[in-house]
Amino acid sequence: MKAILTATRKRLFLILLIATLIGCNSKNKNSILDIQKTTSQKVFSAVIDSINLEINNGDYGLVDRFMIIQNDSVLADFKYKQDYETIVKKYDTTNHQYNFNNTDWHPYYKNSELHTLQSVTKSITSILLGIALDLNKEYNVSSKAMPLIIGNNITLKDEHKQNISIEDLLTMRSGLQWNEETDHNDTTNDCFRLESSDNWIDYVLSKPMEATPGTKFVYNGGATVLLGKIVRTITNKRIDLWAEEKLFKPLGITDYYWKETPDGEIDTEGGLYLKAEDLAKIGSLLLNKGKWNDTQIVSESWVTTSTSPILKDVKPKWRRDMGYGYQWWIPEYSVDGKTRIYAGNGYGGQYLMMAPVHNLIIVFNGWNINSEPKKSTWSVLQDRILPALKIK
Repeated sequence: MKAILTATRKRLFLILLIATLIGCNSKNKNSILDIQKTTSQKVFSAVIDSINLEINNGDYGLVDRFMIIQNDSVLADFKYKQDYETIVKKYDTTNHQYNFNNTDWHPYYKNSELHTLQSVTKSITSILLGIALDLNKEYNVSSKAMPLIIGNNITLKDEHKQNISIEDLLTMRSGLQWNEETDHNDTTNDCFRLESSDNWIDYVLSKPMEATPGTKFVYNGGATVLLGKIVRTITNKRIDLWAEEKLFKPLGITDYYWKETPDGEIDTEGGLYLKAEDLAKIGSLLLNKGKWNDTQIVSESWVTTSTSPILKDVKPKWRRDMGYGYQWWIPEYSVDGKTRIYAGNGYGGQYLMMAPVHNLIIVFNGWNINSEPKKSTWSVLQDRILPALKIK
């Protein structure tokens, strides 16, 4: 009997010992995790402070706003005051809306907090088209574009244009001849010529074909102008009114401005002005797969496809190789095509960048149009922030 009791006591002792060791080990693990988390936060904070210091030192040129939002919490929000009135005195300030050195329009709209988004407008146009297609199943990205732009009763001289699909326009593979990679003030630049024309849609459609639709990537702001017209045809509303009803109002965005083109359309390739806080809402909408306060604003499938590298290894002259979706740039993606970063990218330093793995949003507004800064804010997320968070 004593032998049995002794054996039982030994087993109980061993069980208690193991439990104690496990408990201690668990505490040690938690302690280590807490230390690692605190260290990571300190490193992250130090990197943010370093970027802010470098912006103040002028390393990134003219930056107006820098925000970081993670898990719906604002981790950084810096505003920078630039004396644009003095800066532009050395440049042409002809008084018309498309002069980028006219401080009535750029970078802030008439001294308000509304900042030009430039080509980030294209990315928002994509969202608005997605909503239109979600609500009208008669059309999809495979639908031919021309009947939605000029109607079915007009015959184009170049029949190849009839084969351009909505998706070809979304992915900058229209096949239209277009040059937008020179300086914006270059009079041979098609964007310069577009914005100088009286009828933007006619200008885009007048361009000859140089490739079969869907085969060749050529960055083309004119393609996004055509997308704006398609939204109007599908919805029977000009895109600014469609945006107000279906995107801005649900997101609580009440202050914004769109540039109107001479022919009464809306500049969907670069004419939207928003506050940085409201631009961040667009990022939050996408990170939440198209939902806002439990309401599906744009379908999850549209968000996923738009922000996926449909095209890989795109080689724009002004950036490193990257992917491209539906009017969204994909600076970093995995071998299997999973998006790690996607972004809207606008002239002068307008960036809305998202890292979905870390539920992270970065907003930059700037106005580097007359000189090249030492460092680019475009590289901040990929080269500075994510390494600090150990996101690969």
